[in-house]
Amino acid sequence: MTSDHPVKRRKKLIEVAIPLEAINAASAREKSIRHGHPSTMHLWWARRPLAAARAVIFCQMVDDPSAVPEEFPTEEEQENERLRLFALISELVLWESTTNEELLERAREEIRRSWCRCCVDNAEHPEAGELFKPEKLPGFHDPFAGGGSLPLEAQRLGLESYASDLNPVAVLINKAMIEIPPKFAGMPPVNPESRARQDINSWTGAQGLAEDVRYYGKWMRDEAEKRIGNLYPKVPVTSEMVDNSENPRPDLKLYVGQELTVIAWIWARTVNSPNPAFADTEVPLVSTFVLASKPGKEAYVEPIVSENQYHFVVRAQRAPELASVANGTKIGRGGNFRCIMSGTPISPEYIKSEGVAGRIRHKLVAIVAEGQRSRVYLSPTPEQERVASSLAPDWRPDGDFVQDARAFTPHIYGLKGWRHLFSDRQTIALSTFSDLVEEASAIAAADMKFRVECESSSESLSEVSRDEYRIALSIYLSFSISRSADFWSSLCTWANQPKNELVAHVFTRQALAMVWDFAEANPFSEAGGGFLSNLSYVAKGVAMLGGAASGRAQQADAASLTTNGASVFSTDPPYYDNIYYADLSDFFYVWLRRSLKRSLPELFATIASPKDNELVATAYRHGGKEGAESHFLRGMRLAMKSISSHAHGCFPITLYYAFKQTESRLSEGSFSTGWETFLAAVIDSGLSIVGTWPIRTEREARTRGIGSNALATSVVLVCVRRHKAAAKIQRSAFRRELLLAIPIFIRKLENANIAPVDVAQAAIGPGMAVFSSAEAVLNPDDSQMTVREALIEINTALDDYLSQEEGDLDPESRFALTFFESFGYQERDYGEAEGLAVARNISVDGVAKSGILSSLAGKVRLLQRSEFPDDWDPSRDKRLCVWEATQQMIKRLEAHGENNAAALLVQLKNISDHGDLAADCRALAYRLYNHCEKTKQPEEARSYNGLVIAWPELERHASAASNAQTAPLQTSLI
Repeated sequence: MTSDHPVKRRKKLIEVAIPLEAINAASAREKSIRHGHPSTMHLWWARRPLAAARAVIFCQMVDDPSAVPEEFPTEEEQENERLRLFALISELVLWESTTNEELLERAREEIRRSWCRCCVDNAEHPEAGELFKPEKLPGFHDPFAGGGSLPLEAQRLGLESYASDLNPVAVLINKAMIEIPPKFAGMPPVNPESRARQDINSWTGAQGLAEDVRYYGKWMRDEAEKRIGNLYPKVPVTSEMVDNSENPRPDLKLYVGQELTVIAWIWARTVNSPNPAFADTEVPLVSTFVLASKPGKEAYVEPIVSENQYHFVVRAQRAPELASVANGTKIGRGGNFRCIMSGTPISPEYIKSEGVAGRIRHKLVAIVAEGQRSRVYLSPTPEQERVASSLAPDWRPDGDFVQDARAFTPHIYGLKGWRHLFSDRQTIALSTFSDLVEEASAIAAADMKFRVECESSSESLSEVSRDEYRIALSIYLSFSISRSADFWSSLCTWANQPKNELVAHVFTRQALAMVWDFAEANPFSEAGGGFLSNLSYVAKGVAMLGGAASGRAQQADAASLTTNGASVFSTDPPYYDNIYYADLSDFFYVWLRRSLKRSLPELFATIASPKDNELVATAYRHGGKEGAESHFLRGMRLAMKSISSHAHGCFPITLYYAFKQTESRLSEGSFSTGWETFLAAVIDSGLSIVGTWPIRTEREARTRGIGSNALATSVVLVCVRRHKAAAKIQRSAFRRELLLAIPIFIRKLENANIAPVDVAQAAIGPGMAVFSSAEAVLNPDDSQMTVREALIEINTALDDYLSQEEGDLDPESRFALTFFESFGYQERDYGEAEGLAVARNISVDGVAKSGILSSLAGKVRLLQRSEFPDDWDPSRDKRLCVWEATQQMIKRLEAHGENNAAALLVQLKNISDHGDLAADCRALAYRLYNHCEKTKQPEEARSYNGLVIAWPELERHASAASNAQTAPLQTSLI
């Protein structure tokens, strides 16, 4: 715990400036990285990108140059040093740098350099010998460790890393990422196959451990096939299966007479028909009959109905363009279907009643088999259906999941327990593989004993506990079963994608959604979803680990922390009520417990993961919304106080928070309970917020989340302990401080080209710095201002700042801006528009002559971008205005791409008699985005946001084009 004696603290980089554009670009790109990414070892929800975690912790640890005047005395020298650090960070956040030891060591050296300054500054501190040891960096702690990104990156940067979480699945993930790999770093594999290769000296990091995961996982797969392989028979291909199309594909005839390995079986849930004439017939609930639509590889299912029966035939050809094929037996949205026999509608209420009565069953619709580098789609056979339908598992997972329709819809249809989410065959497969974990790890321990005895010179092996290694392997092998459970459930679908068709895993979003027709993956297929594929992801993730320092993960409540000395804190707390972490994690917990409860009895002592103390505002668990909010605020306040009391005084605390973009603006009628409650908990704990940085995790230039409920932005809050001598201030003083702080900060953001969509979130930083640094902000009646009131004031100050820039525009653009913010593109009477124009010392006719307005028959409206001329040349425009230039830039960018828009930017920059026309266009885009986002115009907002995001690339293209035009010609020497 930190001392009460104040420490001397230098301002860190994250408190002044960070290379946000580079961090965001790397974070977005990381979403597409699969093989080797630690997140692919085990699913966890809303993980922070490694790039963002690495950058934030680095910037949290390294001094800002302005805090080192003895080395960088002038502002110019400070800025140059800052740019040098930015260049290092921009390289550090790249995925390719994850295992670049030379680069990582450079980053560690920067951290050590700042730490040494801190130790020198505090040499006279009463606890100097305990808190400030130049040779030993402070430890790192994340009390909401979750998916482990932050502890892993702290470890990579050279800090001893501690991770804690209340959830046992999260603890297990962190053990696998930061605790186990350093113990076995550099150790060769123990399996006999690797021993025979005699390459024991070529293993670095956790590569030897990864090799053993592959080997013993492969043993599990082979052993499982011996035990239950008969439950997954190959499918004999007959001529009827491939010659039943109008134009049968010649390549399919090659398979006739062969037995093919099945990739997946496609099943449809069934209910008894609501039509009395077919009451005893189980009719299918199918969302689509299309299996594949890739050109040349098409396939679809045709239901054949005759009298009181039906069956399915797979046609290997393009599906007819019929709603009955594309939509299966589904009608419209939700759980509405039709009876395949009679066409009678099947309502959601009827399906629910059938499900509650236990009468939802399933029927085989199609078979997907492995061909030669392609999928082969075949009609179902009675034998294939019989094998899967005649099983009775000896064991099923215990427990029911929460009956909350927001994130768990299967319970509405009678599927209430974990046992209901896996077919009989899937349950047997997962049980078999789970039981094999203990056997495989015992074999590995025996192999290790043999290797130690035979190779006594291998000191690294002899020092390692066989039991520790056995448990480590058990954890990673169990992860391959968790990945398999995600693909071996009756909530998986068959995804007909443009490039490939495959079994889609359960958690395509942070919920368990009802699925009508599901895909059952074959564990013994080598395609995606098969065990070997899942094992490969785990092994590749392990191979990327190793750790530059030690790590430890433990199960603990964040409100009652214990740390080994004062720590650096960066954490990603739960997001109010957005994600039901504990409830969702039980999907994996029930299988992990089966395979690991003997090895880790304390972690898996309970039937399900702990939930009562989980800091999520779940209304169903806390007696309603008010009780849930009270639980979240109370628990988060305690957690923040615990973090503050254990934090090292020389370093700020960084907290991540993600929230819905539609809740990002606050006004009298719109606010975010989660965001507001979280900020209140932070401030009430005695912390002061000194900065906020929006980290975007969508792919580059995507703003899909505008107007939706997507969690697209993580706001990183930078916090320090509030000064004990902080005074109370009046609301009027708070407003004055905002008017000074907001413009300076926003101009910095605009110069850094931050996306307009992120400006409102980032502006919270300087505003909350003023609010939270005071003991309290008092209203005129001496009541304390609430966080909600403070957020409203901050957003008002932001709006005022953006409005002030209107005065820098030309009269035509000021008229267009006012008209647009008042009426959009609607028509208005001439007199009404003229009044707006006269107030700006211009006329409607004058604005119309500038080419941005239509004035006909007494009606006036702004022209939309599509109406602007395609051949516009700003150098020939006699009444050039910023509004028109901005709309033309967007039109060029959206219709013709960056090169075309950059060419226009060059023209705008070359027009000298209109000031900085290009900069004015970008400033106007910020202002227009702000308006469109507040007034819920997502398409318009997207256009303005897109222009600003693309601006650096446009500048680059424009600069290259200008240099090419002015480059001197080389004269011939001949």
